[in-house]
Order: sequence, then structure tokens, then C-alpha cells
Amino acid sequence: MASEKPALPAYLDNIRIVLTRTSHPANIGSAARAMKTMGLHRLTIVAPNLMATPMTENPPVFNPDDVQSFALPEESFILASGAADVLENATIAASLDQALADTTIACALTSRRREITAPLQTPRDLVPELLQAANRGEKVALVFGNETFGLSIEEVRACNRLMTINGNPDYFSLNLAQAVQVVCYEIFNQTGSPMTHLQQEDHAATHEQIKGMVAHMESVMNDIGFFNRRNGERLMRRMQSLFGRANTQTEDIDILRGFFNTLQQRLKDGQS
Repeated sequence: MASEKPALPAYLDNIRIVLTRTSHPANIGSAARAMKTMGLHRLTIVAPNLMATPMTENPPVFNPDDVQSFALPEESFILASGAADVLENATIAASLDQALADTTIACALTSRRREITAPLQTPRDLVPELLQAANRGEKVALVFGNETFGLSIEEVRACNRLMTINGNPDYFSLNLAQAVQVVCYEIFNQTGSPMTHLQQEDHAATHEQIKGMVAHMESVMNDIGFFNRRNGERLMRRMQSLFGRANTQTEDIDILRGFFNTLQQRLKDGQS
């Protein structure tokens, strides 16, 4: 039986994903799913500019003067799968400055050369600083731009860190939700959250249990004439050593002894 699930670090609540001028409704839902998978729940959507799709023929139009009236289409919720709560609790903002107002660190995600001298850093490089800030209670944002045009130079300047996902220089084309997934994974990975809940409990077989199983095996081998022209004593010593080294579990012992019992019963039936 797996162990109890570990609690998510509370400071992850101080990290938000910011999507600016996103155009495809599905990408917003997929990004929410990527976030929740990695323990992040804070989503801010800045000035969405949704396009018409086969599923969303009449996308909602964002009105910066009436932010609260904007509602994401059903397509976003379908692609969010079990992360609908992330979308339901998302903050809608009219501008990036508004979305970043209370943050101390804002990372602009970019894969292009910029007219900015700040160094480009990978998620792995930057995440330790982000987690430390979040753990201190500071608000941290990771800002993703429009699917087609990325972040504008003004949006990049509104941030104080530049983050890039390194990849193939001859072909680099990550979908928005994929980029969110990569960054969120690195964040969660560096929290050091244990995986014990995914592992089965260890029930190692004792020396006595292995010895009994090997004796049972020897009995079956005798029954089928396996030791004819073989050194049975030497062979069984090797079997004892083999199962002793193999981290044999009690369940393994039960399976093998069940098999031996069935085999002996079939032999007995065949002789009667």
C-alpha cells in the first residue's frame, strides 16, 4: 500500500502564471492543467484576445473598461480537464502592470534576442531564487506572451528577470501550454517534494521465508526429476544466494509457493 500523499508547499501559492494577450481558448485551459499538475493554482490572464475556433465560433471579447464581465469560453474549461478550478479562480487584468503590481520578481519568458542587457537564464537557473522569494512571502510571476508574437518589448521591460527555455537552435517551437508545463515542472521539481506516495511499501522476505521457499522449490525439482545428472546441493545453495540478493518480497514468496503447490498438485493428479 502506498504511503500518505505529501502536502504541497504553502509558498507555491505565492507564485502565479501570467498569460498576456492569449489568443487560443484551448491554450488557456491547457496551461491551467499544466499548472495544477505541478502544484500551482494562481493564474492571471491579461487582456485576452481570443480568436474564433471550430469549438468557439463566437469568442468573448475582452473589454478593458469592464474586466469583470469577461468569461472564458467552454473550450478553455474542456481543455483544462480537472483543473477547471484554476480557471474559475483566475484573475483577469487589463494590463501587465496591473497584474504585476504586488510582485517583487517577474520573469519574462522569451526565446528571442532582446534590446535588453539583462542576462537570459534557464528555468533551472532562476527557480531557486523564485522559490526563496516565494518562501519569504513575496509574490512571484512568470509571464508568457501571445502565441504568435510572444512578449512585446514593453512587456519584457515590465519584468525584472529574463527566462528562456533552451532548445534546438535549428528548430524551437514550443506551444504556449508546453512552455508553461516546462517551467512549472522545474518549479515543482525543485521544491524537493517526496515521491513516497507513488512507491509501494517494502515487505522484504526474511531469511527464514526465503529458506522455506527454496526448500519448497527443491521438493518440486525432486518431483520432476530435475536433479538427475545435476548437483542438487550446489544448485540449491545458488538458489538460496540468488533470492537472498534479489530483495525478494513476501509477495514474491507467496507467488512462487502458490506456483509450486499448483505444479505439485498437477503432478499428483497426473499420477493418479
